[in-house]
Amino acid sequence: MTGRVVVVKLGSSSVTSPSGAPNRAVIGSICEQLAGLRSAGHRAVLVSSGAIAAGWAALGDGRPPPADPALLQAVSAVGQPTVVGAWLEALAGVGLTGGQVLLAPLDFVHRRQYLHARQTLQHLLELGVVPVVNENDAVADEEIRFGDNDRLAALVAHLVGASMLVLLTDTPGLLTADPREVAHASLIEEVVEIDQQLERRAGGPGSPLGSGGMASKLAAAKIATWSGIETVIADAARPGVLASALAGAPGVGTVFRARPRAVPARKLWIAFALSSAGTVVVDDGARQALLGGGRSLLPAGVVAVSGSFEPDDAVEVRDQAGQLVAKGLVRCPSARAGEWVGRRTEELPADLAHEVVHRDDMVVLGD
Repeated sequence: MTGRVVVVKLGSSSVTSPSGAPNRAVIGSICEQLAGLRSAGHRAVLVSSGAIAAGWAALGDGRPPPADPALLQAVSAVGQPTVVGAWLEALAGVGLTGGQVLLAPLDFVHRRQYLHARQTLQHLLELGVVPVVNENDAVADEEIRFGDNDRLAALVAHLVGASMLVLLTDTPGLLTADPREVAHASLIEEVVEIDQQLERRAGGPGSPLGSGGMASKLAAAKIATWSGIETVIADAARPGVLASALAGAPGVGTVFRARPRAVPARKLWIAFALSSAGTVVVDDGARQALLGGGRSLLPAGVVAVSGSFEPDDAVEVRDQAGQLVAKGLVRCPSARAGEWVGRRTEELPADLAHEVVHRDDMVVLGD
């Protein structure tokens, strides 16, 4: 099959060497593979980490990396040109033109910015350019940011209408256990549904200068598969990994099958691009009504409210065991939601909206 759009993401552990300098062998190999995809009629968007690692390699003098997020943002301003320069040089070496694109979460939240970002990326692809995407780390607001490039890559895949997201890392894929602790951990080759048990199995970050890890890749795979996009987690060092992923070769990595019904763009923003300002806890009856689909959340089903939020802020809806049920935009401020806990509709003022979260502004995420 030809003419597909694929988003390829590489983490810091693959893009940079242990010293933090760009790993030109890996970068060169991936660019050669991207040239092969282009020859086969495919188009690719590249999402690259490594800015902080490369920046600290230039500034750190062998010291351990700092923990201060603001300082790391400043460090990324030094590393970003280094990493992008390595990609552009390697792409030029195989006859491809690259172009840097820096994105922020608000580009996915506000529709006008979303459409503008999509148009820019589409034009670059039409012009034969390989977009090299990263978060605008140096000026990103700590309160409003992606947190890792895995989630950014998944949102970009949705933005450009990709048919596949390939998350390249330094492991063969999702394993049955942490290989650092269990010597005989084996590869999970296919995942049909990402459930809570699978999410609990994922570990934390694997590199001190990376922000990802398998947990963030699972989160990214969930975003992508909910968008109708098949996702593969695979080893960046595997020869021909991109062609193998597109061909569906057995054992290429862990393949996450796309959900048959994709979530609309607006609900994808609500579910995965907006930070939660609070939590609304619901009783079992409300939980079942929400999971059954098509129901708004009313005060009668609410048992507790936490956080400080205003109308149109995003909140998590959890059951009394703490399990995530849904996420949505609230219709009322937290103070009123707290006052109305457990009240039936006939007990509420007639001139105010009665829904805590309307079904049109809600994404059901629980099992």
